[in-house]
Amino acid sequence: MVKHEHSGTRKRRLPKPLDERRLEELALAYVARFATSAAKLEAYLARKLRERGWAGEDAADIGGLVARYAERGYVDDAVYARMRAGGLLRRGYGPRRISQTLGAAGISDAVQEEVLPSEAEQRRAALAMARKRRFGPFGLEAPDMAKREKQIAAMLRAGHELTNVLPLIGADSADAAENWVLEAEEE
Repeated sequence: MVKHEHSGTRKRRLPKPLDERRLEELALAYVARFATSAAKLEAYLARKLRERGWAGEDAADIGGLVARYAERGYVDDAVYARMRAGGLLRRGYGPRRISQTLGAAGISDAVQEEVLPSEAEQRRAALAMARKRRFGPFGLEAPDMAKREKQIAAMLRAGHELTNVLPLIGADSADAAENWVLEAEEE
């Protein structure tokens, strides 16, 4: 095997510092590729600015750029929150976990209140998780006390309220669990 003198010693070229045009391109590429909130876009641009530096004459106006994108509809916190909350519900997460996720994305409390799930949606999400993880009546065998407690703990960690966990885990059959969900949908 022949070794080259320069193998492994090649210096990595540092990216050029950002200017107004390049910052705008990064922001546009980010919102085109990812559904995001204004706070997440701002954090991304700030990180890129720290990594690459700034070559512009005036200070970078990340807040102004994000505000322009929000005005144009490229970034909409309410739409992002509804989409994210719906996805988490379908995966079986509860309202507390949804609220934590939206808070971490910089979604305001007012917008979070608008998208929090109804009682029926919460029960449907709990049912989805129980089915997926084979908890309660969806298991192959009736759980013993220790296993039941672990199932309850897992559902609580997923953000479900105890008032929704206990009836589901304690249901006698899958039909009884599904009827419990239907009761909330009929109200």
